[in-house]
Amino acid sequence: MGAGPWFRVSIAMGTGRELSIVDRAILSVATGFGFGFSPWMPGTFGAVWGLPLAFGVAHCGGLLWPSVAIFGCFLVGVPICGKAVALLGRKKDPGAIVWDEIASMPIVFLGIGPERLGVGDFSGADWRIYLAGFVLHRIFDIAKPPPARQAERLPGGWGIMADDAVAAVMACGCLHGLDWLGMFG
Repeated sequence: MGAGPWFRVSIAMGTGRELSIVDRAILSVATGFGFGFSPWMPGTFGAVWGLPLAFGVAHCGGLLWPSVAIFGCFLVGVPICGKAVALLGRKKDPGAIVWDEIASMPIVFLGIGPERLGVGDFSGADWRIYLAGFVLHRIFDIAKPPPARQAERLPGGWGIMADDAVAAVMACGCLHGLDWLGMFG
């Protein structure tokens, strides 16, 4: 296949072999299509992909179907993140893996009125809610207050995904609190 970027990743991992198409797909998803390889704040850059996912999940309507979609992203993420750790030759959650940030972002916006998230009419989306949710997600993900830090200790892909899900639930609670206080109009 030549010496493309994924071959350089395999050389950096010390395998000296090209990655299979499946391994490349896993790394593409796990690294947010390469955003996770950013030298600065890879989790933050990767989390940006979570905003369009949150917008799409909001279109599922109600609470049941968005919850099912989020749960599906989580379940898909566990083996993907676990395999990506192995492909990158690491034992813990490397910064390049950002699927956990992407998949957990929609949790932050659960229960926010879909019309306020731009469902039906994107011009009606309140950018302040998206900005506050994004910032809160990043704060809780980086700080990892209990029980997020404990969730991170779960084995393999479970720990990678669980700490971000817990952080997103905390961010969701804060976002609803700010909304209740009238911070978004």
